[in-house]
Amino acid sequence: MKHRGRHRRRRRGRALRAALAGTALALTAAATMISTSQATDADDPGALEPLTASAETAPLRLTEHEVPRDWLDRLSSGTGGPVGVGAVLADPDGALRDAEDCPADDRRALPVEPAATRAYCWTGTDTDGWRSGAVTTSGDADDDGRWGEHRVILSGWSHEGTQDAEDAEAQGGTAAVGRGLARVAFVDAGDPAALRYTWVLLAVPVEGGRDYRGLASPVSGMVWYQDKLLVTAGRGESGALYVYDVDQVLRATVDGLPVGRVPGGWSAAGARYVLPAVASYRTAGADAPRPGGISLDRSTAPDSLVAHEAVPEDHDGPTRLWRYAFSDAPDRAGLLATDPVSRADAVEAYETELTDVRSVLSHRSGWYLGRMTGTPDERGSLWRQDTDGARPTRCGADETHRCWSGRAASLSYWQGTGEVWSQSGRTLFALPLASVDRSLD
Repeated sequence: MKHRGRHRRRRRGRALRAALAGTALALTAAATMISTSQATDADDPGALEPLTASAETAPLRLTEHEVPRDWLDRLSSGTGGPVGVGAVLADPDGALRDAEDCPADDRRALPVEPAATRAYCWTGTDTDGWRSGAVTTSGDADDDGRWGEHRVILSGWSHEGTQDAEDAEAQGGTAAVGRGLARVAFVDAGDPAALRYTWVLLAVPVEGGRDYRGLASPVSGMVWYQDKLLVTAGRGESGALYVYDVDQVLRATVDGLPVGRVPGGWSAAGARYVLPAVASYRTAGADAPRPGGISLDRSTAPDSLVAHEAVPEDHDGPTRLWRYAFSDAPDRAGLLATDPVSRADAVEAYETELTDVRSVLSHRSGWYLGRMTGTPDERGSLWRQDTDGARPTRCGADETHRCWSGRAASLSYWQGTGEVWSQSGRTLFALPLASVDRSLD
């Protein structure tokens, strides 16, 4: 029986690779037809420019603010206490489909070059009205790539409506779904042939922990490090980053659209689980840059969080990149290194002439930057940049470097497997970082 199962998995793996290869060939042909108009897109941005003057780095400073312990205890007690990641994974809402079973529109979101080696898609009914965002994994969380006994992918989603945090709080934490909420799919990735997921709503405690409101922000960046999940916060929120403890997931006891305390219990916009923030990091002023995409870099000592600046679509550059060190203090697991007055300073900062940056990854000396151009239906580009210069991935022998997915909004490196995970539209995919390096011009 074991041998027959292994043969079936091999056949399925070959079929998946063939399907992905066929998609890549079709996309390469499409890219070739439009290469003439795209070959000059994003001329060489050159080398990264270090930022070293205090006037340049001071605006990157963050101040850490903890949610009061009694607030968290009160909220936990009122909802019946926390559950672990394993309990969430054991209670799935649905399953992802392999790429070979996904609609053609979803497969078109895959990069042309380098090609994805693993790909999945979400069902339309479960994601209608929601926009995919950042990805992080248990490969970020722990050296062995597991959380307990589980291999896990966290996939961030934001509702395409909007709502200010103040407006949500004014409604007593009972904002209806469809108003800019954020949620995370906890994906059980233990069996690559059968990925299952559970929705968890991201929330912020209010009223002294007697209630919670939804996080009103797009999930453009997300990093799971040790037991903490760091999530970017938009301008409508009071922080640049919100911090969550993955071991403090709470159960929603009422199935409904409101968010927060309701007659008879607790509701989470249709999700059965909710994750309340335990801290936030705030910038120094209204004009300070805010992180857009973030990712974990395990090639530094200590491990570090890297970020690119969130800028409007008409921003013509330059774009700032920077990193913060994680704390190595035993009582500050998953938090940034701070000074005695709870400030986290950037330990490294650069400017890039590359515009429309939507994702960032740093590994060793290289910074990998995903660039979106035009509309979400157009292909983006993926660059590797350092202090010596910049190189894009290219579509085979063709001149164009619009080979990346146009809507990919995240890069997350799973060090144990050597894979980079990303998400574009309803498609979740992975490919080796080594294949990215081989595709550089």
